[in-house]
Amino acid sequence: MKVLVLGAGAVGGYFGGRLIESGVDVTFLVRQRRQQQIKEKGLFIKSIHGDIQLEPKTVVSGEQVTPFDVIIFATKAQHLEGAIQAVEPYVGSETTIIPLLNGISHIYRLQEVFGKDKIVGGFCFIETTLNEVGHVVQTSKSHQLSFGEIDGEKSERIEKIQKCFSETGASFKLSNNILQDMWHKYLFITTLSGITTLMRSSVGPIFEVKNGEKLMLQLFEEVASIMKAANAPIADGIVEKQMATMKAQHYNMKASMLRDIEKGISIEADHLQGYLITLADRFNLKVPLLRVIYQHLKIYEINLNKNDRKSIIRRRD
Repeated sequence: MKVLVLGAGAVGGYFGGRLIESGVDVTFLVRQRRQQQIKEKGLFIKSIHGDIQLEPKTVVSGEQVTPFDVIIFATKAQHLEGAIQAVEPYVGSETTIIPLLNGISHIYRLQEVFGKDKIVGGFCFIETTLNEVGHVVQTSKSHQLSFGEIDGEKSERIEKIQKCFSETGASFKLSNNILQDMWHKYLFITTLSGITTLMRSSVGPIFEVKNGEKLMLQLFEEVASIMKAANAPIADGIVEKQMATMKAQHYNMKASMLRDIEKGISIEADHLQGYLITLADRFNLKVPLLRVIYQHLKIYEINLNKNDRKSIIRRRD
């Protein structure tokens, strides 16, 4: 089975690297700068589950290669449209696409472009980042990638993928209820990213401060209320369960969105919090904490764009 991983960053680099480690035929679709970096230094993964160094195959958009059996979208949501254009030449009649983006709205966009039959559900739970020299640094006990047919069917193709992914150094899990699992991940990551970016802190100090736990619970409940109004298939008691999961995280746990803000790069505010605000407006829901968080993130984006424009002007001067 030939697998194309879109992106060799923190998420794509980690899971693609683990697949290569187990003998799967993996190619990374990357930008030229990342391709050159990998050619010169290889792909290095520093992980609590074991370090590995690889010399993987890479292609850049436009290079002529035959279609792939599986394409894993491991990109940020704000790069979705560019990613779609980049992978189109590598999608064949039998290609299966597994998106790992946070949120849910990207599924509808991918189905629109490639057809419903090409798209299966997917998401991951992992704390990982790229360091200043391009190494993938993975620090969480959880390093799980879940996938499955949107309708829950155990199809022939999904069983083939499961077999291909079964003997790796990470947890590749077939889900029989991937749509619900994706909404649950959406609930968790929206709350985690929202509260940690608002407080500019990992979860540990948030639970230590007075009312920190109360605010965390309020955000969980606001997000869950939107999902219920939209008839999302979330389980009863999911807020309490995820609150317990959040409290069990290690002290320095941060959302990837907060790490992106700390690096001064673009974030997924519209795809995560923004899409939920749209749904809240549709159903006339009051979600005050979520709205404050979304405004906070949008102000960050405005200031980021201003700084980017200033940098461009300085370079021209």
